[in-house]
Parts: sequence; C-alpha cells; structure tokens
Amino acid sequence: MLETVASFDRIGEENAFAVLARATELAARGRDIINLGIGQPDFRTPDHIVEAAVKALRDGHHGYTPAIGILPLREAVAADLNARYGVDVSPAEVMIMPGGKPTMFMSILMFGEPGVDILYPDPGFPIYRSMIEFTGARPVPVPIREENGFAFSAEETLSLITPQTRLLIVNSPANPTGGVTPKAEVDKLVAGLAKWPKVAVMSDEIYDHMVYDGETHVCLLGYPEIRDRLILLNGWSKTYAMTGWRLGYAVWPGKLYDNARKLAVNLHSCVNAAAQYAGLAALTGPQDAAAAMVAEFDRRRKVVVEGLNRLPGVSCATPKGAFYAFPNVGRTGWKAKPLASALLDEAGVAVIGGPDFGVCGEGYIRLSYANSTENIVKALDRMGEFLANRKAA
Repeated sequence: MLETVASFDRIGEENAFAVLARATELAARGRDIINLGIGQPDFRTPDHIVEAAVKALRDGHHGYTPAIGILPLREAVAADLNARYGVDVSPAEVMIMPGGKPTMFMSILMFGEPGVDILYPDPGFPIYRSMIEFTGARPVPVPIREENGFAFSAEETLSLITPQTRLLIVNSPANPTGGVTPKAEVDKLVAGLAKWPKVAVMSDEIYDHMVYDGETHVCLLGYPEIRDRLILLNGWSKTYAMTGWRLGYAVWPGKLYDNARKLAVNLHSCVNAAAQYAGLAALTGPQDAAAAMVAEFDRRRKVVVEGLNRLPGVSCATPKGAFYAFPNVGRTGWKAKPLASALLDEAGVAVIGGPDFGVCGEGYIRLSYANSTENIVKALDRMGEFLANRKAA
C-alpha cells in the first residue's frame, strides 16, 4: 500500500462539482434537470474578449509568460482598481493567477501550520476550510448570520481573534449567501485589527461587480492601515463569464509577493498567454456585456426571492450581491442536505445543501440564479410541488 502524507486525509473538496456531476449523469439518462447548483454565469464570454484570445494565438503568443503575468495585464488591473475604487496599486503588486483558488491556496499555505488559527466565514466557500485543515492549522469559523443580512459582524469577528491567529479571510459580496457587508461594519473591523498587527487579511472580492439595491462594494484596498498585510483576491470568472478560462489576479503586500511568485514558479509556471490577452481586452474594452449580465442577474434575483418566499416552509432574505440565494428551509421539516438530494433525484432541481458551506449552513440551501428566468420559474414550481406533496424522510 502506498502511503501519502497525513495532510491529504484532511483535505476536502467543493460539493457543487459533485452535484454538477450527478446532475449531468441524470441528464445523460434522459432526465430533465434544472441546475441551480453551480456558480457559473450562463452567458457566453463577450465576443470581443474571445476575439482577443484568438488574435493572440494568431499573433504567435504561444510560449511561456512571466510567472507573475504579462505587464500590460498587470498595468490594466492596477488601472481598473484605481478607476473603480480610487486606490493606488502598482503593477508590481499584482500577480496574474490561473483563477481565484490559487490565491486562497497560497495565502493559507503561507500562514497555516499546526498551532495556528485561521478565521474564515461560515457559511462560506468550502475551499477555505479545506485548505486550512490541509495545512494543519485550526479552522475558526466566523458565523455569518441571517439576522445580520448575511454580512459579517466586525464585533463577533474581532472577538474570535487570539494571539494564535495568523490569517483572517473575509468575503463580500459573499458565496453562498449573497450577503454584502456595509462600509460601517468594515470600518469597525479595520479599526479593531489595529490591536492585532500580526494578523494578515485575505479579502475575496471575486463578486465585486455584482451588488444590487444601491449597495456599494467596499474594497479593502481602500484602507491604508492594513495594506501592508492585505491580500486581495479577484478575477474575471464571474464578471465576464470566463469561468473556464481560469484567469484571476491577486494583489500581494511586501514579501508575500515574492513568496507567491516562488509558489507560482513551482506550481503552475505561468498563466497561458491567450487567456491573459483576453483578460486585457475584458478590462480595457467595452463593459456593456458585463453590465447587462449584472442587470439580468438582478431581474432574476427578484424572481427567485419572490418565488422562494411563496414555497411552503421556506423563507428567503433578499441577497444584496453575487448571484446566489440562501433560503431558510428550517420550517419544511427537512434537513438541508437530504432536501437538496431529494430535490435533485425526485424533482429534477439541482441545489446545494447549506452544510456543504459550513456548520452554520444547516437549515439553508443555496440556489444559483445564473440560469434563465424560464428555468428558474420552472424549478420553483417543481420545488413547490415537491414540498407540498413529499414529507421529510
């Protein structure tokens, strides 16, 4: 028997992909499946972005690129952050990544080891906890509560920090809840972090374009008092419907930048050239398609929330960002994961059980409204019929 290191016995995964595989399998058998499980825009990548990648290939951009990314793209990221948030970012702080997850992986790898605490949102993106456990650090969940509009509480977050804390992970707009943390709460968090100068912060802002109802995204780069310990995660996947392109970026402070560069050299060498030229076209070209996507998500959001609140035993707070709803199913009589499984197998609707996003996710399910309004309405009808006629197992 081969023996691998013990850390691989602790590593988790993202159940949305398991649900996608199951939904795909059922569809291949002829079942009519509506997938509201996967967090992936149902739009095509805008044509001018695709054409930029094609042109890059035709122009001969076939070789290795720098491990940190091509300079024009890093300059464009810095310019975009300055234009949208008024922050000064040097291209020398920006690193181009193959998606968002490598920044999570690298950040947690830099700070996680036995005897160390890392704080992360719960419910939250499951890879946070998975990677924390992989390193042997102690995962400390920061509860994300419905009564707070699924925003994090600065007071509660700060109360969980100890001398053993090395890294705090925050995410707004949030997956899976759609919560957006207001500026006043972020201000309190940053002020409280002054007491803990050795705690690094990783801010996952991948959904920063997707805010609704007049909400404003608060970019943590706007707080100079934590810039020397702030890691920003962002990218193109959600905003420009580029999930399969595997293109993201990070802003790293100080020596962490070189640590990340070395990890990139050892891990993936570089991001492919064509995707980077596509990313450049996305940032510097017309933004109409991206804005239209957000407007359509907003319309679907209203349909989803209204429909969920009509279902027996279900209530749904209105999400302020991203493209997820996180309805409370506690009064249905079902536990969340068995309900999610039954909805897929019996009603043909793929959703994700809240516990897949953390212990605080029990009593909730996640729906992605990155699907057509027609399919969303049909899925809600199926869910309503199921809940009206099928009692909890």
